[in-house]
Amino acid sequence: MLSRLQAGLDSLSPTSRRIAAHIVAHAHDVVQMSITELADTVGASEGAVVKLCQQIGTTGFQQLKLSLAQDLVNPTQYIHEDLDPRDTTGRVIEKIFASGMQAMQDTLRVLDPDEMGKAVDALLAADRVELYGIGSAAPIAEDAYYRMLRIGMNCRLAVDSHAQAICASLTDERVAVLTVSHSGSTQETIAATRLAKEAGAKTIVITNFGKSPIQRHADVVLQTMARETRFRTEAMTSRLVQLAIVDALIACLALANHDDAVETLRHTFDVLSTKRI
Repeated sequence: MLSRLQAGLDSLSPTSRRIAAHIVAHAHDVVQMSITELADTVGASEGAVVKLCQQIGTTGFQQLKLSLAQDLVNPTQYIHEDLDPRDTTGRVIEKIFASGMQAMQDTLRVLDPDEMGKAVDALLAADRVELYGIGSAAPIAEDAYYRMLRIGMNCRLAVDSHAQAICASLTDERVAVLTVSHSGSTQETIAATRLAKEAGAKTIVITNFGKSPIQRHADVVLQTMARETRFRTEAMTSRLVQLAIVDALIACLALANHDDAVETLRHTFDVLSTKRI
């Protein structure tokens, strides 16, 4: 819960952000508070507190407090610190690896198995899968494309914004689209996902936790939890968790279509073996 609140701060309204920041900074105290006490402390209405609870995926203030209590009973090493110019090489390495492990653990907590199941169903039902990604998301889309090819799926990759727009506009209800966007705010991928949705395609998005514009055009959202900082915009942590989601998705797809996937993997392995010395 602390990770969700921290990651979602930038996407919240000023009032919700103020409430969330207070909860993060005073989690021990908030667990003991009533909703009225918290509202009075931060200068907001009880309705605003309830709205924040719903925005971060809880049914209400009581569930939020229970989740906070679980965090406090089983504390996690949260990585709040950014890299510092005075850090030694060893300290930089420690921070990078720690934040990567933290992002993986946090993503495991927020990733919804039901949403993953919906993504698998949509991809298996489609006649064709299209994969979109721009900038640092492009290699993730390329990896997903390659992995889907290996298990025999009919798929097409577009990492150029113009190609994405054209491909998306030509989709229909027989197509499933997988878009990768950490911020969920990149204009090109939002446009492509919107066009695909409007054309009737089933849209699946891998994006970071919190509200973002691309989610308005997504049938299925697979959420990551990776924090980018001053010295680490487009950091590897976001790509690590995206790759982990792709890995889990491919595994679920292969298991759901086990015999065909195994046979295709064997065939493609034999083909690729001719390229090795």
